[in-house]
Amino acid sequence: MKKKYRCIVCGRVFPEGQGIIIKYGNTLLAFHKSKCAAKFLKLLLERIPPEEIEDYIKHILRELEEKQKLEEKLRAKKI
Repeated sequence: MKKKYRCIVCGRVFPEGQGIIIKYGNTLLAFHKSKCAAKFLKLLLERIPPEEIEDYIKHILRELEEKQKLEEKLRAKKI
């Protein structure tokens, strides 16, 4: 029998294999759909002081931009 999780945002129960499960340290974050995960992320970002997290966000943005540029180069037609 599959394990069941309860969404921390809306309270819905969903089976393992569905939804979004994030283990962060000793904390389990369970979201039954991406809309709930986005709602939680928005609340989290609104409550964390910008000076504590801004450097991490900028670093991640740079990483994602580099990855996108690399993928664009790989997809480009080679003549």
